[in-house]
Amino acid sequence: MDYATLKAFKPSEFEEAADGYRTMGNSAQAAREHLENAVATGMRKSLTGEAVEAAQKQLQALAKNFHYTQTECGVISTALNGFAYDMAAAKRKLEAAIADAQADGCRVNDDGSVAFPAGQKPGAEKATEGGTVTGSAGGTETSDALERQAASIHPNPNYGKAMGYANRIADALKEATDADAKWEPKIRALKADDDLTVSGSDWTDVTADTDGVRGAADAYLHTIKPPPKNDWPQDNANWWNGLTEEQREDYVSMHPASIGALDGLPSAVRDDANRIVLAEQRGAKQVEYDAWLKKEPEHYRPYISPITGREVKGAMVPTDEWKKWEEKRKEIENGSKGMDAIQKRFDSYTSESSRPYLLGFDGKDMGRAIVSIGNPDTADNVVTYVPGTFAELKSIDGDIGRAERLQAQAEATDPTKSTASIVWLGYDAPQGIATDATETKWADNAKEPLGNFIQGIEEANHRESGVNQTLLGHSYGSLVVGETMSMHIDLPVDNAIMVGSPGVGVDHAKDLNIPPDRVFAATSDHDLINLAPPVARDPLSPKAWWDSVDDHTIVHGTDPTSEDFGGQVFEVPDGKWPGEGLEMMPAHSQYWDNKPLRSLAGIVTGGKP
Repeated sequence: MDYATLKAFKPSEFEEAADGYRTMGNSAQAAREHLENAVATGMRKSLTGEAVEAAQKQLQALAKNFHYTQTECGVISTALNGFAYDMAAAKRKLEAAIADAQADGCRVNDDGSVAFPAGQKPGAEKATEGGTVTGSAGGTETSDALERQAASIHPNPNYGKAMGYANRIADALKEATDADAKWEPKIRALKADDDLTVSGSDWTDVTADTDGVRGAADAYLHTIKPPPKNDWPQDNANWWNGLTEEQREDYVSMHPASIGALDGLPSAVRDDANRIVLAEQRGAKQVEYDAWLKKEPEHYRPYISPITGREVKGAMVPTDEWKKWEEKRKEIENGSKGMDAIQKRFDSYTSESSRPYLLGFDGKDMGRAIVSIGNPDTADNVVTYVPGTFAELKSIDGDIGRAERLQAQAEATDPTKSTASIVWLGYDAPQGIATDATETKWADNAKEPLGNFIQGIEEANHRESGVNQTLLGHSYGSLVVGETMSMHIDLPVDNAIMVGSPGVGVDHAKDLNIPPDRVFAATSDHDLINLAPPVARDPLSPKAWWDSVDDHTIVHGTDPTSEDFGGQVFEVPDGKWPGEGLEMMPAHSQYWDNKPLRSLAGIVTGGKP
């Protein structure tokens, strides 16, 4: 970049452009929310038929366009701010060099060279004429030493001063040139396809754009104070409240996954951030799936009889290559199931009270997600359900369905109060009954993040009357709940519910740090959890230990439905043993049906089962 260009450069013009893109992104967000929260929900609530279904699909496509526009505008705005920041830094250095040169009697020419006046060294017979010097950028120790030597030899004492200013100008020009070269391909890449369909590849492009801008805008982003390292919800909230609106939007655009995971922030903020992550990871999975479909090998080959060794006429069997390909195809497809289930909620809710909020999301490995039905920031009652063994992202559809049923039943139980119902799959759940589920390590790893989440709900909910919070654990999830509550003395939990529990890690309800009469448990008589043996606490003499165990001890401590535990037990149907229904463990899964559901809703709304 030459001297005249940098001198005339106006960072404010790019900052104003960034503001313009931010405004456009906010408009796109408002349009998307209006479509989702008013237009589409209103149609689903009052209209039916093929025409309505077709219109819904068009609205969903339009909402995706607005979401994509909102996200890309955020990235572009941050890029322009980052470019302006880098260029402004270079220009400040240029202006400082010019000002210092002029104050020292030198003149900076239009090409960036520096003219110095005549001067006379002490002891010299006469003054030496002035001249002009051109600087060089990025001096080394050797070149600097040579310039100092040249300045000391030169008969005009102003020569060395001018050379210093010229070098500063050259350094500023190089810094600007480097910034321009760095940003040019990043900003040029920020363009959309020339169609109106937001595809999976468009979202993978957003991911690439974000990664590129985040790396280039490192200096600018460092001017925004990062979240506190301790990850305490109150500190997170204070950090967020201390940012300007521009800083918030820039940070979200570059770090959506980080913002989406911060307990204590408003649910709407976390939801917006996590929906970006969901869209990007879902898009990447779709691109992966489409690419894999193109690699399908030959499906069938003639069947060769193992007896005769001859081809059986008309008989065909799948090839080994196709079997391997199909196995991988199903694996990729399964990786999308949980994401599709979450997106389905945004495409199908019918009222503000049942509006979903994505409060946590990570599609990697087994996957994690936190989905709230209803806004916990404004709800009178909040129930957080922790699923147990076998829970993972690909099967979260059923868990979200349970949260939906409980939310609807709670608001039917007490129509004067609003309820938010959350499924908290914020941990890696055990995936085996007789193996993983007998260990406490899964709960050990979950108790701190669950505690922070519950504390974050309290922090973000600013109702003057306070929020009535319930922790609901099912199966191994009840151990997660128990460990979390026993570890946190001041956890803002008003009610605890354990259903189908293998034990909660403590021997008495009072150890959960809330009044025992607000600790509730139920287990169906035909629930297979009743057959689970306790974990030996003395592995060296298991028989002696087993003989000393009383009838109320199960896998992880005292049975919470026993009298010894000291909590409140509510009735549930006996349920069916395996083999009498279609489910593998029907009795273990019936706690969200009819009568048990009404009991859960009674507790969640602050009453009795």
